[in-house]
Amino acid sequence: MPIFILATKLQNLDLVKKRKQQGEEFLKLVRDKVPNIKWIAHYAILGPYDFFDIFEVKDEIEAAKVSLLSRSAGATFAESWTAIPYTEFLELVDDLQ
Repeated sequence: MPIFILATKLQNLDLVKKRKQQGEEFLKLVRDKVPNIKWIAHYAILGPYDFFDIFEVKDEIEAAKVSLLSRSAGATFAESWTAIPYTEFLELVDDLQ
């Protein structure tokens, strides 16, 4: 399955008090709407984004669902990228030579 990365920024006054509960609700919502998702990693990060998620889903439509669900669950900004495993990238480079 393709790998996607989702970077989100939250604008939430209850971030400290309710983060765990809100995170669990988001995960349940995503599992209900995108049942085949495979979470690879979830990080709280410093910088322009608050969270960074790496996951696998069937296609870009399912990745878009995850991004839209993050917005509906409180993210004020969500940016998604596709990711190519490095070994596959090297194969691509070899094919171009």
